Amino acid sequence: MRGEDGFTLIEVVCVLAIIALLAVIALPQSPRATTAQGLRGYAVEIAAMLKADRIAAIRRHVFVSTALSAASRTVRSGAGGGVLQLPADVAFDAILAQRCNGRVVGSSIDFFPSGLSCGGAIALSRPGAAYQVRVNWLTGGVEIVASEKS
Repeated sequence: MRGEDGFTLIEVVCVLAIIALLAVIALPQSPRATTAQGLRGYAVEIAAMLKADRIAAIRRHVFVSTALSAASRTVRSGAGGGVLQLPADVAFDAILAQRCNGRVVGSSIDFFPSGLSCGGAIALSRPGAAYQVRVNWLTGGVEIVASEKS
């Protein structure tokens, strides 16, 4: 009579199926909150989009507008057409000019062919971390500033 060492293939497959079933049940219930590094990543992405729009305005000698929507939680590039969708756990707020260059604005940061801008600030936050992406109204320069948030 042979000794029974090890496991049969059916036993291994059953154990793997049980583990997969538990993973399918448990993973969707685990929270997927944005980390502090993820929040910084969103700030860097927004800053890069704004810088690209400013550069496009200067190079093409045209007016470029980066659209912001707090309702849909999006930032849309005016030059490249790219869209950044922020997750629901990131608080998104913008301080924007109401009038710029004789026009009513309020939902965008505008760049002129000279590189100047209407300016504005985009605030991103989550518990424990906060960042502002600021656009200087005079120079059009873009910077990221970390804020303390508890």
